[in-house]
Amino acid sequence: MSRAMVGMIAGMALGFAGYFGGFGAFLLVAALGAIGFVVGRFLEGDLELGDFFRSRDDRRR
Repeated sequence: MSRAMVGMIAGMALGFAGYFGGFGAFLLVAALGAIGFVVGRFLEGDLELGDFFRSRDDRRR
């Protein structure tokens, strides 16, 4: 599935949540989507746990 299709589905889900559930539901769906994105990237191996705790100035050597 292309990234454009995934983005469209996510946008539609946020739109439905905002329309039927109000702004609180919109924020909840957006937050859970962001958490799911980070967990998915972590499970695929694109992110490491240390990426969240390492400072910007710390470079790998």
